[in-house]
Amino acid sequence: MDDIYSARILSHAGNVTRLGVLEGADASASAHSRLCGSRLTVYLDMSDGKVSDYSHEVKACALGQASSAIMAACVIGATPDEIRRARIEMRAMLKEGGEGPEGRFAEMRCLLPVRDYPARHGSVMLTFEAVVKALDTLDASTPNQKEAAGHDV
Repeated sequence: MDDIYSARILSHAGNVTRLGVLEGADASASAHSRLCGSRLTVYLDMSDGKVSDYSHEVKACALGQASSAIMAACVIGATPDEIRRARIEMRAMLKEGGEGPEGRFAEMRCLLPVRDYPARHGSVMLTFEAVVKALDTLDASTPNQKEAAGHDV
């Protein structure tokens, strides 16, 4: 159990940035882990197809705080596709022996020891679930640009 609470993970957990509500955010979403009770609400702004601003309210265990801290440090400038791909890679790392996210989200790999503790997977994935839920909300509320362009005369 000590390996999932390494100095690196605890450092992330103790240094969560971008806390609070992002007033006027383009989207927000919440996620909750029933198993550990962790709760997270994320707020994000998008500009030119990338996350331009981000904040979150985190009430989570150390692992949830660590993954949230890494998300906050990496998400600005990320495209929805990058975030969704990192979510898939993170889930594969925890459940299927994958290597974990690459690129801007590679620091999430420090959470690899959590793989051996399935009861902790939910708290690590919480930040991805909330961010992707916020992106899905944006997708649902934004008209398809190709469709709109096709109707312009």
